[in-house]
Amino acid sequence: MDLSLFFAVVLMAAPGAESRDAPVRPFESAAALSTENPIDRLVFARLKKLNIQPARVCSDGVFVRRVYLDVIGTLPTADEAREFILDTRPDKRRRLIDKLLARDEFADYWGMKWGDVLRVKSEFPINLWPNAVQAYDRWIRTALKENMPYDRFAREMLTSSGSNFRVPPVNFYRAIQGREPEDLARAVALTFMGTRAEKWPADKRAQMAVFFSRVGYKSSAEWKEEIVFFDALKKQDEGAPPATEAVFPDGTKTKLSPDDDPRAVFADWLLRPENPWFARNIVNRVWYWLLGRGIIHEADDIRPDNRPSNPELLALLERELVKSKYDLKHVYRLILNSKTYQLSSVPASDRPEAAAHFAYYPVRRLEAEVLIDAFCQLTGTTESYSSPIPEPFTFIPEHQRAIQLADGSISSSFLEMFGRPPRDTGLLAERDNRFTAAQRLHLLNSSHLRNKFEKSQKLRRQIRSARRPVEAANRVYLTLLSRFPTPEELKTIHEFTQSGQVPRWQVLTDVTWALINSSEFLCRH
Repeated sequence: MDLSLFFAVVLMAAPGAESRDAPVRPFESAAALSTENPIDRLVFARLKKLNIQPARVCSDGVFVRRVYLDVIGTLPTADEAREFILDTRPDKRRRLIDKLLARDEFADYWGMKWGDVLRVKSEFPINLWPNAVQAYDRWIRTALKENMPYDRFAREMLTSSGSNFRVPPVNFYRAIQGREPEDLARAVALTFMGTRAEKWPADKRAQMAVFFSRVGYKSSAEWKEEIVFFDALKKQDEGAPPATEAVFPDGTKTKLSPDDDPRAVFADWLLRPENPWFARNIVNRVWYWLLGRGIIHEADDIRPDNRPSNPELLALLERELVKSKYDLKHVYRLILNSKTYQLSSVPASDRPEAAAHFAYYPVRRLEAEVLIDAFCQLTGTTESYSSPIPEPFTFIPEHQRAIQLADGSISSSFLEMFGRPPRDTGLLAERDNRFTAAQRLHLLNSSHLRNKFEKSQKLRRQIRSARRPVEAANRVYLTLLSRFPTPEELKTIHEFTQSGQVPRWQVLTDVTWALINSSEFLCRH
């Protein structure tokens, strides 16, 4: 590889590398910052009050790549990127958003995210076992594909009883390391209220635990199967509050009859439209997932002294969710169609508080699963995944994508190196998307990736089938970065091609290697 070409292209293909005054801005557009979307009215009003200049709207090339990655965890193909960029319809972004929300990959990608939160994992310390993992994962992805109302999604996990092989939502209670009422209460608070109950006073934790004091577990004759049920006869731990009295997290008291399943009583309280915990938590999580930072941040550490950066924005999203009857895709559409989401990742202000008030789109490294899927998509290759502990059904077909992996126990050295979470706690911080030196070395010099790219017949055909050098360069850039190369980038490639030192296809192979090591490829931006 010609290293001078490598570094020339890497330096050009990085978000923010272009001057804001340059005539060509591959990351920005000239679109106006309109406030037709109610999100934008609140965000831009707050920025104006703080005297923070928002970034420009992102370019079409940036948008098509960003929205594909954020909605379905998949790169657009070169043809999909080209078609969108050349589309002249004024509503093409809205159309693309609707199209992506309807694609099958939506359930795969968001099933991966929910798998992290719900601790979908066969082995230690969760120990769901493979049959339960498959049932639970299938239920989660079906709910996402069919757009199950979020209140029903939560209620089924909170109140279901039965076999964890045959009634998948009961695995919520199985996928918790402890089985004491306080352990269950902490998991419920983290998952559905976005708060860390271990930080509560001891008496408040004990009061919430009453609602989960009658969850029973029993095994069956089938290997690894377990029944989760309402155990009306379960004895209370010594010193625990009486099971006939309970106090909700907001301090409201309630009486429980012996025939009441306290889980259902808690669910009725939690899922009321006026309850401040439930809707606030999920819309804040969705905002965090799409924009890299919660309105309350961290997104699973909601507490009175961790205030939202924009309370009016959070309240708007809560109202929209309730008004839509807990249709999460309605919230996705509202956010994705906003100019706030569509801002460039090139900040217009150097004020440190600009990030907390969403003055630009934050650059974040792609998740481990999305990144390896992208490498396989580009090169036409596959990966192998297995569990380190032998159990049935750990064979994963080679064509299956990493975002489709149901079981947190089934992994690879690449996924582990690039921060795939162990799924032990359900905390968002388990996923680590920071760059490390080991990752950089793997990307630059590992036989794993070099074999994928240098031996890829798919890439070679794409490059060699082009009739002209500019056509080949366009194809490489559209495939990897979802945009056309700038005149400066074309000039650099042309100069190396004309030098005659290496064949044209080798120059573009080197360009490909340079681009996959650039921040523009490795990050959503």
